[in-house]
Amino acid sequence: MTVYILRRLVFLVLSLFLASAILFVLLRLLPGDPANALLSVGATTEQVEAARASIGSDQPAIEQFVTWLGQMATLNLGTSFISGLPVGPEIATRLAVTVPLTLISFAVAVVVAVPVGFLAAYRANRWYGAALSAVSQLGIAVPIFWVGVLLISGFALNLRLLPAGGFPQGDWANPAAALRSLTLPVITIAFVMASSLVRYVRSATLDVLGSDYLRTARSLGASFTSAMWHHGVRNASVPVVAILGIELATTFLGAVVVESVFALPGLGSMLLVAIAQHDYPNIQGILLISTFVVLIIGFLADLISRLIDPRLRAVGSTKRAVRAPRAVVSR
Repeated sequence: MTVYILRRLVFLVLSLFLASAILFVLLRLLPGDPANALLSVGATTEQVEAARASIGSDQPAIEQFVTWLGQMATLNLGTSFISGLPVGPEIATRLAVTVPLTLISFAVAVVVAVPVGFLAAYRANRWYGAALSAVSQLGIAVPIFWVGVLLISGFALNLRLLPAGGFPQGDWANPAAALRSLTLPVITIAFVMASSLVRYVRSATLDVLGSDYLRTARSLGASFTSAMWHHGVRNASVPVVAILGIELATTFLGAVVVESVFALPGLGSMLLVAIAQHDYPNIQGILLISTFVVLIIGFLADLISRLIDPRLRAVGSTKRAVRAPRAVVSR
């Protein structure tokens, strides 16, 4: 297990380096020079060159990349071309909105999806089991921004129960106001995410209900609840945990759209402004942090899956056991 974790950590670092290189190249392929955002219309050639020199865009691409890697090694995400502020602290401020939005939405979606998915599988032959499956399919088909617009129209504009958007100026100084501002965005994300999770929970539960080991446990006198708890839950959770990791990463990245709909000051709005202004340090910092979060989520999901299912741990042990005799024979 230790060897596997070390191997995955090395792969994590290499993936982050490769992602940073691809990100750097793709940004430089975009049309336009970031120095133009610092200049007014009708700027002279000398002003353009001075602006390019001030932000370093006049240097060769390889030098810019090496400079950026040096900053990453010291955990320095650079300075914004437009505002002149450090990128790291600004991203940390925005994460105070994006991270709670993602985690609360994820928790709500899991709490809803697990029992609904189980019920949809356990009562698959009943009308309400089929109805739950149909609703989940509908939730997947509906665009997330449209769900947000409907919630704003219903609960904010018509009923006036919740704010249509925005976030308190003091951020989390007033937790009640902050949570109230996140209520509609959380419902929007949780609805779409739960609809997707219901399908996977239902599929995993159907596999368990039709398994031989569950029937054997029942034939030996175990009740349905006991057999499911001791044998079914662990087997069904392995594929679901992998999907949960993917859904959590997707939710974090999809917060860009939801934050735009609800005018939340998170990473989404910061990224959109940075793209419009060709602010490379902000874009690179946001996307690099997002990539790192996605890789960490995937790593943790993979690790949890191996802890739950001993068969996954046995695969590596079997491979090592098989390689040894081959080495002896070759000699």
